[in-house]
Amino acid sequence: MPDLERIAQAIFELDEDKVVEVVEQTVREGVSPEEIINNGLIAGIEKVGVLFKRGDIFVPEVLAATAAMKSGLRIVEPYLKGRKLESRGLVILGTVRGDIHDIGRRLVGTMLETGGFDIIDLGNDVAEEVFVAKVSELKPKIVGLSALLNTTMLFMKTTIDALREAGCRDQVKVIIGGSTITPGFAEKIGADGSAADAIRAVDLAKSLLKV
Repeated sequence: MPDLERIAQAIFELDEDKVVEVVEQTVREGVSPEEIINNGLIAGIEKVGVLFKRGDIFVPEVLAATAAMKSGLRIVEPYLKGRKLESRGLVILGTVRGDIHDIGRRLVGTMLETGGFDIIDLGNDVAEEVFVAKVSELKPKIVGLSALLNTTMLFMKTTIDALREAGCRDQVKVIIGGSTITPGFAEKIGADGSAADAIRAVDLAKSLLKV
């Protein structure tokens, strides 16, 4: 099996030590960092994503695969020699006002970062004016709003309304997520889409930006 396929397979098997071993070997063989990342590390995490969407594996396995991929990435990064991989765009994430849940949002951020996006995580209990200020300042391509509670998901709408009132709603895609969120709710409040889990959030981001 070619080394790049072995890297992808090791991530698929959640074998972090094997990922490190094969990435180190592949680097020594002179394979380009970009090829290792795109055809080895990312290919592996995408295979994991397919299983997750089918319901064959769950969040702990996704986290283990992500940790394995990051270990491989740490080995490759010094060989980029100042080159920066092309970003798919900046994404700002935050849990809306009144809500302090963050596990799902953090996982989404990790998976988006793995998928090639630059991430700024504003944290929990983020007021509408903070989202507006950051969108105005940083000009992200996507804003991701998270909420877990029925009482706080309503602040997703007020955040979108605040972006509209500030004149920056049309400059950014807004995606929402959380256990209480449905596609119907996303459409009702004027979001561009919703995702039920971190893997689907990456798919949605790529779809909205056509990358």
